[in-house]
Amino acid sequence: MSFKMSIDGIQKLQDKNLRRMAELKPSGAAGKAIRYGLTRLHRYVVSITHVWKYKGGGLRASHRMGMDGLRGRIYIDPGAVNPRGQKPVDYGPYEHARGGTHAFYDRTVDEEGPETLRRMKEIVFRGLK
Repeated sequence: MSFKMSIDGIQKLQDKNLRRMAELKPSGAAGKAIRYGLTRLHRYVVSITHVWKYKGGGLRASHRMGMDGLRGRIYIDPGAVNPRGQKPVDYGPYEHARGGTHAFYDRTVDEEGPETLRRMKEIVFRGLK
């Protein structure tokens, strides 16, 4: 039994593979998708966070986003202080735990997450073409 193999086109395939691998890095389409998703979800969580009458909107203003490689997160800034001297990181989890319209992170995932994820996938797939 004999076996024949050709290397025609292998350079082209290798080049395409290298381009695709570059798109999966933080500087490529994958990173662009993460930045897009973080920005969109951050904007949404800020818009739906309740402003407590006596706390002056400190919780809403304390949401931050951060990216490390291909990981992103939205969180309450532990250094933020509201106008009354209280830390949103201390009372924010209790507000969220009230559930319903108060659950700003859960709502963001449920209400804005699916469409954001769909758009993030489009960004990645466009980069991989």
